[in-house]
Amino acid sequence: MIFEVLDWNQINAVAAYGGFPNRYPHWRFGMEYQEISKSYAYGLSKIYEMVINNDPSYAYLLHSNMEVDQKLVMAHVYGHSDFFKNNVYFAGTNRKMIDQMGNHRTRVVRLINKLGLDIVEPFIDTCLSLENLIDSRKVGFTPKTPQEREDLEENNEDEKLVKKLKSKDYMDKFVNPKAFLDQQQKKIDDDEKRHRNFPEHPERDVLLFLLEHAPLEKWEHDVLSIIRDEAYYFAPQAQTKIMNEGWAAYHHSQMMTTKILKDSEIIDYADHHAGTVAPQPGRLNPYKLGIELFRDIEDRWNKGKFGADYEACDDLKEKKHWDKKLGLGREKIFEVRKIYNDVTFLDAFLTEDFCHDQKMFMYGFNTMTRQYEIVDRDFRKVKSALLSRMTNQGQAIIEVVDGNSSNRGELTLKHMHDGVDLKLDWAEETLKNLQRIWKRPVHLETVMDEGKRLFSYDGKEFKNQSIS
Repeated sequence: MIFEVLDWNQINAVAAYGGFPNRYPHWRFGMEYQEISKSYAYGLSKIYEMVINNDPSYAYLLHSNMEVDQKLVMAHVYGHSDFFKNNVYFAGTNRKMIDQMGNHRTRVVRLINKLGLDIVEPFIDTCLSLENLIDSRKVGFTPKTPQEREDLEENNEDEKLVKKLKSKDYMDKFVNPKAFLDQQQKKIDDDEKRHRNFPEHPERDVLLFLLEHAPLEKWEHDVLSIIRDEAYYFAPQAQTKIMNEGWAAYHHSQMMTTKILKDSEIIDYADHHAGTVAPQPGRLNPYKLGIELFRDIEDRWNKGKFGADYEACDDLKEKKHWDKKLGLGREKIFEVRKIYNDVTFLDAFLTEDFCHDQKMFMYGFNTMTRQYEIVDRDFRKVKSALLSRMTNQGQAIIEVVDGNSSNRGELTLKHMHDGVDLKLDWAEETLKNLQRIWKRPVHLETVMDEGKRLFSYDGKEFKNQSIS
């Protein structure tokens, strides 16, 4: 761990860059800086901790914080650093990302100096609007580059060659005559052409498909590859937000209350810790849900509140006082920290008892009273809503299904509808930016209340039509 002590202006600038001291120049970072600075100036928010997944990890301390706050932040970021280094979903991330971000900046600045800001910046805007079109299933693995994909395809081509029958060298021309081998190879090639799709299988990594097949200029390819690299770097943090914050909060509370605090600091610590994990109106607090769920897992595995015997017990009093004194809690939470993400974490360990203890519920807007009200407390509905919100970060799943629609080089994507509807205004802007890169008309299949719909953009106008 490396700690940097910054003043409020410096820490706001670093926060605007996503925690990095250097990023490529773009107007959105200035916008972020203005928002963070104004929020700090008016006392609406204050940055207490910021840590970068790097080797070594970098964390930032605000110089004006009290000593107890500095201790709290340092303990908290050690929890984050442990999570970064050990959770499998971060295994494929670049551990030298500070250097890589500096390289990205150099490449973009060079392009701006060569081509002009008015040309490069709008293309960055286009790429950033598509940065979520990556394959979240690849998170945890180092995503293949276009060159690696090309090498893999060459190996696959070798597998499609006709296999000769085994024979002695002097018999080969009789056992495997050339005319016969050529005829069999032609059959294989013809059969492949009849059944070949482009892409062969639906491709969820839309950015990679564009890098490989879109008619990009060299500098455009470079910019899009930068956006994709950074998207994959940040993706694990979005997929493990609850676990990561819960793990850090769990360990800062352990370290502070058992090893670090002075007697005179307990009240200040308790006040700041309570503010961190307090439920927040209108939104989910990942610190609160994460720390409480880790504590619940530790308690259950210490007492043996899991397995067939516990689940089969229908005596509520016995289950409430169930304690096999197994002492497996600490071992279990470290195992959970290693192999789960938010979706699997909640799916496996969010129990009905936990929901009741934490008073979890669903809420909605009542048009009659014009107020938000509790809609349901049913455990299954609460859990289902949470899992739906976490799957693919609550965003629509989009796949490339045809890169040569109607044999005219048009691009067709499909919305894999799993309960998340498209935002039509966002969909139109996304199609516009995809067409900017693909150069040919772009189509998007989706499902709406009235049935299947096809949205299209050809560079001039949008079309919305029903399909069977």
